[in-house]
Amino acid sequence: MPQGNCVVVDIDGVLADAAHRQHYLDPPWRDWDGFFAECGGDEIFEESKTFVELLDPELVIVLLTSRPTWIQKATTEWLQRKEIRYDLLIMRPLGDFQASPGFKRDELNSLRGYGYIPLLAIDDDMRNVQMYRNEDVPTVFLDSGYHPH
Repeated sequence: MPQGNCVVVDIDGVLADAAHRQHYLDPPWRDWDGFFAECGGDEIFEESKTFVELLDPELVIVLLTSRPTWIQKATTEWLQRKEIRYDLLIMRPLGDFQASPGFKRDELNSLRGYGYIPLLAIDDDMRNVQMYRNEDVPTVFLDSGYHPH
């Protein structure tokens, strides 16, 4: 992708409605593998899809998700099936177990290192929103209801 201005968009809770698989994360034990394995059945948040579609075509759309790379195929197939606009997909590499804000901060710094300029981030996790704001990236918080805040 050519470098330049970009918008960083989360997937789960922003584009993908993961409500049908939230039960995997109920206490006492979070079954992340089960949660992620069912991502192909997600519905879409039409408002978020429309918002992304309406962004300036010159902006690079970066999907930055904490989804692990072992579901990359299911994720890209879902994005194609739902006709989601994006230019770059960044997923959590295998073996990266840090909390979402740390992972996303590292990837944000990598993007900047490659010459991307994040103009906006969209996320449903207030921890990530706070991280983006601490990194001087204006952020839209969408309350999916999945995360306490």
